[in-house]
Amino acid sequence: MKVIIVGVGKLGYKLADSMLNTGINVTLVDTDLKVLERINEHLDVLTVNANGLEVEALKNLDIETYDLLIACTDSDEANTIICMIAKKLGCKRTIARIRNPEYLKQINFMKKEMGIDHIVNPDLLTANEMVRYLFKSYNFHTGDFAKGKVQMIDFNINLTEGMAGKKISELDLMNGLLIVAIMRNGNVIIPDGSVELLKDDIVYFIGKSQSIDELVKRYQLKTVTNSVKRAMILGGGNLSYYLARQLGMLNTSVILIEQNEERCRYLSERLNNAVVIHGDGTDLDLLEEEDLSSMDAFIGATGFDEQNILMSIVAKQAGVDKVIAKISRQSYVNLIDKLNIDVAFNPTDITASDILKFIRGGEVISVSLLLGGQAEVTELIINQNLPVVGKQISKLGLPKGIIIGAIVHGNDVIIPNGSTVINANDRLIIFCLEKDVPSLEMFLKPRKGGLFHELWNNN
Repeated sequence: MKVIIVGVGKLGYKLADSMLNTGINVTLVDTDLKVLERINEHLDVLTVNANGLEVEALKNLDIETYDLLIACTDSDEANTIICMIAKKLGCKRTIARIRNPEYLKQINFMKKEMGIDHIVNPDLLTANEMVRYLFKSYNFHTGDFAKGKVQMIDFNINLTEGMAGKKISELDLMNGLLIVAIMRNGNVIIPDGSVELLKDDIVYFIGKSQSIDELVKRYQLKTVTNSVKRAMILGGGNLSYYLARQLGMLNTSVILIEQNEERCRYLSERLNNAVVIHGDGTDLDLLEEEDLSSMDAFIGATGFDEQNILMSIVAKQAGVDKVIAKISRQSYVNLIDKLNIDVAFNPTDITASDILKFIRGGEVISVSLLLGGQAEVTELIINQNLPVVGKQISKLGLPKGIIIGAIVHGNDVIIPNGSTVINANDRLIIFCLEKDVPSLEMFLKPRKGGLFHELWNNN
């Protein structure tokens, strides 16, 4: 597959990095030569210094030979036009990043009339994830799969008593659970029963939702007993707009603090269920006036990671139950669990996951990037033409970096072992290290002549 990415910011770089080892030929296009030079130092991809808005530039790149164009420049309008031109010139499919809330009601029209096959809105996607987190029953990070039948949770082992210092084989774990990964000092470990759990480890469990509930009760992990009735949002960008709007629809009282007066007017005109305050969200006196300590949730959503992290720590110290920080730097991911912040969301990772799901086609239901992009969880439905159908997992020859964490067969959830047989139409939740993604894709290749979903019709 050939993919061209126009606009090499955080998202463009993340996508190129994620596709690098998967057999996809990636071309990066940007008008900033210095940005491309830095890319060449880290990624083995083709870079082109050109303007994706120029027809001749796309023609010179032989755009008609590409399977997919992803437009992720800083301009929604430019991304729309780039996709339209590329489609007219013969590119098979296009994706546009569009963030402006004003365009939200026009998405179907834009896709139909301008040749855009998929539109991603990082701020809206991130707001959706934040709302899901705020209204779940656990006070640590979880992911839902198989329509809620399977969950994956990660938490610092320091939250538990009796885990640290034990080998996994020594843990008295109930049926229906599997430890698929350990994050230790920024490095990922794919464990077996002989691995000893250490202080400060971040442990990733996958299992039946009922078993996850039992795990939480057994180790007395913190649960949430009250709904989120009052929330404070720091920052007034598009993410905050989407988040405040959704929280308002869920009858949550929202206080939103923004420094820019003109932006405050914009938000106050459009958010009927939020109190918009013009002020400095780092001003402790202002936070005290707005009764920060009485909030059920605090979300740091400014454009500055350091500010979001710092004020999230302040909110936690003030007694706020659920605290979220928006971050964009991957290097900060490993700090979150050491700073008493409940969870951090990275819009780039969330958006890249959505795009990877689109690229991999119809049988892939979801893709979630984990561990700072070092791993992913993929949920998919097994097509009857895949060669894995009818085989035991132990016979598949999967590398250690790929773990089938759960199988949903009909209405039954199975935490598999080596003798488990994969059947057609099974729903699999697979944990995979980034380096083993190519092996995962080989695992999903159909038999010759099969009818497995071929996204581009010529893969």
